[in-house]
Amino acid sequence: MTRGSRALPVIRAVAGACGVALMGAGLWAAWRGDDPQGPWQVVRWLAGAVLVHDGIVAPLTLLAGLVVVRLRARRAVRGGLLVAASLTAVAYPVLFRPGVPQNPSVLPLDYVRNWLFLLALTAAATAVIACAGAWARRPRAREGNDGRKAPRGS
Repeated sequence: MTRGSRALPVIRAVAGACGVALMGAGLWAAWRGDDPQGPWQVVRWLAGAVLVHDGIVAPLTLLAGLVVVRLRARRAVRGGLLVAASLTAVAYPVLFRPGVPQNPSVLPLDYVRNWLFLLALTAAATAVIACAGAWARRPRAREGNDGRKAPRGS
């Protein structure tokens, strides 16, 4: 057994203990908070997150998987979907912000337009990569030294 493989369980245990400690600190902060609704606001938010994930995100992911598995350009499409999902996750807070901010310099750009532009750019790049892969895999006729097609069987 190597030295690195013996240290791995210890590292996992320390990381797990840190995670449990951080969850405990979060629970403590929620229970002692100044919000009159207390931890119930957090419970409501967590329940909503579970419902959104299980009711929308997971079924859409499974549906996309069923569609993508039948495509020849699976890798390119998976990569494009991963980039699109990441862009959406990063843009989500500003796309669905509640109301208009008091200070117009806080969110000065048209974030919906920019997000849609980046999704279109991702789709275009995915299409180019998929077409390039299909072009590279296409069967080619073998050519002789003089540039003419070689007869079959040679």
